[in-house]
Amino acid sequence: MLPDWPAGAVAILVTVGETPHAIPVSAALRAGPQRLLLGLADGRGSLARLRADPRVAVVLLSAGVATTARGRARVLETPASDGVSAVEVTVDELDDHLRPTFALEDGVRWHWTDDQARQRDAAVRAGLARLAESD
Repeated sequence: MLPDWPAGAVAILVTVGETPHAIPVSAALRAGPQRLLLGLADGRGSLARLRADPRVAVVLLSAGVATTARGRARVLETPASDGVSAVEVTVDELDDHLRPTFALEDGVRWHWTDDQARQRDAAVRAGLARLAESD
């Protein structure tokens, strides 16, 4: 089962093609025990890669969370927001990387430095939350 993680936690999306390709994603939302939603800008090359081959891995690292979710992704018809595609990942396998010998205290610490970007991110998260509730 997917763990909970705080809003704004950075996820790493790994798509396949000729080679694996990894990108950080700031808009990742848990949408169920085996489902997560991502918001990707429409110009991202990762969208083309996952349309060609839907196999993905998503790495989540934040306080108390060190998980890799592997599964299949699909671009939803309903966008997350204007110019941002919603991507649903159905998780087939989940690896919990936490061990009793260490504690993960925090994830990547970041913030928007542009008000327009901050507002767009809020709209994307709201759109993902609506999509999560609609299913």
